[in-house]
Amino acid sequence: MRLNTVRPVWCGLWLALLLAVALAAGRAQAEPNWPVLTGRVVDEAGLLSGPQRADLDAKLAQLESASSTQLVVVTVNSLQGLEIEEYGVGLGRHWGIGQIGKNNGALLIVAPNERAVRIEVGYGLEGVLTDAICSSIIQTDILPAFRAGHMDQGIIAGTNSILTALNGDYTPDKWAETSEPQPLAAPAAAEIPFPPWIVPLVFVLLWFAIVMLIRRAQRNRGRGMIGSSGWSSGGGSSRSSSFGSSGGFSGGGGSFGGGGSSGRW
Repeated sequence: MRLNTVRPVWCGLWLALLLAVALAAGRAQAEPNWPVLTGRVVDEAGLLSGPQRADLDAKLAQLESASSTQLVVVTVNSLQGLEIEEYGVGLGRHWGIGQIGKNNGALLIVAPNERAVRIEVGYGLEGVLTDAICSSIIQTDILPAFRAGHMDQGIIAGTNSILTALNGDYTPDKWAETSEPQPLAAPAAAEIPFPPWIVPLVFVLLWFAIVMLIRRAQRNRGRGMIGSSGWSSGGGSSRSSSFGSSGGFSGGGGSFGGGGSSGRW
């Protein structure tokens, strides 16, 4: 009788351990090694000079000061096996670019090794930075410079055009001057990285399941040999923000749903 009542407890513990290991391995595989948000211009690939970075940063800071809209320019060495559409929406959410509730953030992402560029647009800016406008900026202002080997000039021209569009002054009439077809916008249902809150949620559910198994074993044995003394929630691992800890520029908690456009050269 005693063996039969204790066995479910050990089975539950082994199941919890196996699930925890599997989830940790899955998260490690699914979660890219995101670059650190060091400022409004994150030039991991080293495509811009110091003065160029400073000039862009000043423009982006002025944009945020005037409208609370956050625009970040980022160059990366690798997309880590993801499509740039997946990478863009994942990075935007990880950094939380834009203000919470407004979701007024955008990113200009350049991946020179994959020869890919994307304008990622937060929910709140999709009516201003439409897919068509983002496509026009990429095709007419960014890609010609990239194809000519002037990566820095393409980034600067693209950033300036995004700023113009955010002010409502951009007219994508240059499509009439090119024979290239307008690229299709990235689907909004692009697969996104493994949500980081899933693992702690599963651990909490497993903890409750184990407690219930122990209590059931207690009832079956008819006496309190197991007790409830040693268990606690471990708790409250408070979620600290993944940005802003250094006291510099940080995202405001904005979110993304896959709006924007991509291009390749």
